[in-house]
Amino acid sequence: MIVVVTGMVGLDKKCYLEEVCRRAGQNGKEVLLCSVGDMMYAEAPDIPAGKILDIPLKRLHSLRRSIFKDIIAKAREAPNLIVNTHATFRWRHGLFPAVDFDQMRELDADMYVCLIDGVTTMHQRLLEHLAVEHTLKDLIVWREEEIIGTEMLCKGIDETMPFYCLARGIEENTTETFYRLAFERQIKKAYLSFPMTAVADVEAILAEIQHFRAEMKQQFVCFDPADLEEAYLPLKAERAKQVGQNTIEVRVGGRQIRLNVDEVRQIERDINSQIYARDFLLIDQADMIVSFIPAMPDGRAAISSGVERELQHAHEAAKEVYVIWTAQRHPSVFVTQTANTVFRSVGEALAFFAGRCGPTCDSAPL
Repeated sequence: MIVVVTGMVGLDKKCYLEEVCRRAGQNGKEVLLCSVGDMMYAEAPDIPAGKILDIPLKRLHSLRRSIFKDIIAKAREAPNLIVNTHATFRWRHGLFPAVDFDQMRELDADMYVCLIDGVTTMHQRLLEHLAVEHTLKDLIVWREEEIIGTEMLCKGIDETMPFYCLARGIEENTTETFYRLAFERQIKKAYLSFPMTAVADVEAILAEIQHFRAEMKQQFVCFDPADLEEAYLPLKAERAKQVGQNTIEVRVGGRQIRLNVDEVRQIERDINSQIYARDFLLIDQADMIVSFIPAMPDGRAAISSGVERELQHAHEAAKEVYVIWTAQRHPSVFVTQTANTVFRSVGEALAFFAGRCGPTCDSAPL
């Protein structure tokens, strides 16, 4: 198994992928991790740390090709290989590719994964560790460029090759998801759908959603939109602006950081458009969608327009569609007619999935 992993600056991919390799080792799988950046610095010790993108492009390309030649040789011997690289770079030279198609064809990877993370988390990492000059707008643009660059690279090599976009995660990272995605490929992949903004202040419902997310992740490889939550940022910035505040505080990695209100408001359209496109991308790369519709304190179903749109998109994409509906009032025909099955509780859904095909759920769709 050869997996190419891309992701923009500020992700700390190496640490994340080392944890993936550790998990693989615990499961009896030997995985060699090749981090292109580290290998390039080792090959050229005269280049100071953090300065490799400042060298002339001709030397940078030559150095990169030399490293990939070594990686290709290692791939012939390693039982499993993860290549930690970038798809694109945006630096003083402008935007340019970080790989070469001829070498990627020779590598012949089995899977491409683009890791992503939230702008606030990446912003904090860059401030603390890399000191790369940037704005929030830069980060959200770089992230989108890396996703589309990786997908184009993957499909340019082989249209049938799997490509996945995976968030690192907010409360807990997604290394277990990555491991199962790469090395337990018989497990079905599910997109988790549930209301977010509408129930943000209802603690009881948030606890139900957390329970749902945890249980589904025991059953499937899950693509979870809550692993990258940014929709709250523009709303928080707008409220701060209305009371004359120039900054907002957000919690990142267990600590509070300050963000400029105007800078956050500048990326509102980008955040909204990326959420729209990314959630559909996550549905498309899954086998199924499992949607949890909790009941509000007044008994109404907490179904949002976003959840309804996700269900419709999954249905039209010929995905398996499952809905967990806990409200007393029956769901509308627009839910029942797009769903394979509607459950009344998380427990009922779990019993169905376990009875239908066990933990790997690898039988044919209903």
